[in-house]
Amino acid sequence: MANLGSNLAELLDIGAKGAIHIGLLGRGIGASLSPTMHRQEGERQGLDYHYHLIDFDALALGNEHLGDVVDLLEKVGFRGVNVTHPFKQAILEHLNDLAPDAKQIGAVNTVIFDGGQRVGHNTDCWGFAESFRLGLPQVPRKRVLQIGTGGAGAAVARALIEVGVEDLFVFDTDPSRSQGLAARMRDMDYQVTAITDISSVSSFDGIVNATPIGMDKYPGMPVDPERLGAGQWVADIIYFPRETQLISRAEAAGCSTLPGTGMAIFQAVKAFELFTGRIPSREEMTRSFQAAD
Repeated sequence: MANLGSNLAELLDIGAKGAIHIGLLGRGIGASLSPTMHRQEGERQGLDYHYHLIDFDALALGNEHLGDVVDLLEKVGFRGVNVTHPFKQAILEHLNDLAPDAKQIGAVNTVIFDGGQRVGHNTDCWGFAESFRLGLPQVPRKRVLQIGTGGAGAAVARALIEVGVEDLFVFDTDPSRSQGLAARMRDMDYQVTAITDISSVSSFDGIVNATPIGMDKYPGMPVDPERLGAGQWVADIIYFPRETQLISRAEAAGCSTLPGTGMAIFQAVKAFELFTGRIPSREEMTRSFQAAD
């Protein structure tokens, strides 16, 4: 804990009582636009609102320090934290309780500290579903392939079912993760099939990337671009860069596309509400995101 205190020294004295301090826990998050959206919405609402990036890469912290960091942030008076890659499932063991959405999904991206309790929520699911409803309102949804079934992927899979996908096929380089997700969702009477070879299924109405592939830190494409064609739709959860290689190639192939920007904005909208108890302006948070981007 002493070394953590040294690395996080600027957070140990967080200022006047009544201020709201939020953290974002993750790796390689220096380009995140969450601080901008949250801070500007807090200012617009007249709150003393502070949003801190806690980048385990920049701080040279190992994954094993996650629990100690959460302990420290709660101790110094943070209201809560957002959680991103690679901690959305690892955070579960450091919480006291889960909201119903997070319990069903098995992943958390928002934690509220309240009277000695740490309650995990998942705003990614609602964020992706809302983005999908607005960005791809008329696309076919019978057969959909999702690549990636980690913390974000679990939320996206649930969201895809909520927006009307009939048959969802999930793939992961770790088959145990995709099989585990499919089993949990089948227990809730959802039609989800884990596959170990993408080429084993001949065609899809849509393809969703729920992996980090395409981020600046993980360049590339999660699927062979030869599988993309006119009439399909392609969604990505990555928002930096705003246009991933997958989205660019999909547009060139004539696909309808949904970049990760909508999910990034709407998950923040719901998280701000949880942190503050106030209804944020999605329009203003969208403008903040677009201006910063």
